[in-house]
Formats: sequence, C-alpha cells, structure tokens
Amino acid sequence: MAVLGISRDPPAAQKRWKEKNDLPFPLLSDADTRVQQSYGVWKEKNMYGRKVMGTVRTTLLVDPEGKVEKVFSKVKVDGHVDDVLASL
Repeated sequence: MAVLGISRDPPAAQKRWKEKNDLPFPLLSDADTRVQQSYGVWKEKNMYGRKVMGTVRTTLLVDPEGKVEKVFSKVKVDGHVDDVLASL
C-alpha cells in the first residue's frame, strides 16, 4: 500500500507543509491540474460567493492496476483516517 498526497502547490510549499505536519508520505505537485482533472476532483466551487475552479478535497483508494476502488468526497479531517483504514 502507498499513500500519496497531490495538490497544485509548488514542491517548495509542499515540502514546508510536509515538515510542519510531520507527514510520513510523499506529496506530489500537480500545478497544471492534469491529474486532478483525470480523477474528477478539479471542479467549480463557490468561494465567498464567487464561482472558481479548485480542488475538491478527496481521497481515492486505487488498486495496484490503477482502478479506483473507493472515493471519499468532500473529505473532513476528523475521523477520516479511521474511515479509510476501515475500507482497506
């Protein structure tokens, strides 16, 4: 099993975030949002009354062949790790 984080942030910002939060997994930069678009998590959102494109925080369980087995949409931090572990 591998855990990866992906965001639009540049690698330097991801490095600071990883160190600040002591994350034990790699963070990957998707500046052009190609990966996020391919998984359907780059969507129109409402931010302060304005429509903007952005990442919908999502966790995907992907099998070794690349097939998405489970999608956790609109992720909230509290209890999320337990939900993912229970699904594994």
